[in-house]
Amino acid sequence: MIASSELILNADGSVFHLHLLPEQLADKVILVGDQNRVPLVASFFDSVECDVQNREFRTITGMYKGKRISAVSTGIGTDNCDIVITELDALVNVDFATREVKKQLKKLTFVRIGTSGGLQPECDLGSFVVSEKSLGFDGLLNFYADKDKVNEADFVEAFKEHTHWAAHHNEPYVVSADAALVDQIAKDDMIRGVTISANGFYGPQGREVRLKLADPKLNENIESFEYNGHRITNFEMESSAIAGLSAMLGHRAMTVCCIIANRLAKKANVNYQEAIKALIKKVLDRI
Repeated sequence: MIASSELILNADGSVFHLHLLPEQLADKVILVGDQNRVPLVASFFDSVECDVQNREFRTITGMYKGKRISAVSTGIGTDNCDIVITELDALVNVDFATREVKKQLKKLTFVRIGTSGGLQPECDLGSFVVSEKSLGFDGLLNFYADKDKVNEADFVEAFKEHTHWAAHHNEPYVVSADAALVDQIAKDDMIRGVTISANGFYGPQGREVRLKLADPKLNENIESFEYNGHRITNFEMESSAIAGLSAMLGHRAMTVCCIIANRLAKKANVNYQEAIKALIKKVLDRI
């Protein structure tokens, strides 16, 4: 039995942070960082059955071309994804009445749609990049016993050696997305690569405003890194937690991002709304 202090439920029986009841979640889930992007995803739905929000966590569940889909916002960062993925899994795989894990586990499908900064020349503004692998700077998975079952240790060691990874940084980890789901969503018109999930937007992604970087050459080393044909294509802040937690829990997960900045070319586009709409439509058609 899972203690009430470990999985907190609200008075109405909903899960603590998301405020969702089990019947309000679809098996196919679009994850977005921005809570205001949830209604944008839902604007494509043919019908809506529920709209629930608590803090930055908003969920709209509805139908799209005969498919039941939930759009859920995570907020920014892997710490929030730890909350969202854990609670979404609990909604389908824990019996809230008995507080026991169900004997028959359900497999959810998660596709994160986000924005990102490109690190390679081919990752131009407006392009769509799929995270075949996610490299976490955040350290989140190091708190879970099953990390080594999903972490690609050889990749991590090669990355640490090439980038001269500092001992005082978090221990990085690498997790592959669900390969079949990647093929289903990416098809032949999206870039496939390795995404870094940074534990911050400025310093951890090599940006200097007023504070100096501890390792000014880290991004240069990241950009030149290659392992078994894989190169780091982009920075964002959530994909590693989504990929890692989902893999450990037995769900299918992947991330696809619209590139809104290219760090090599030092270009950015803040008017990316139409590109995001096009990406949402593609994912909804393919999920």
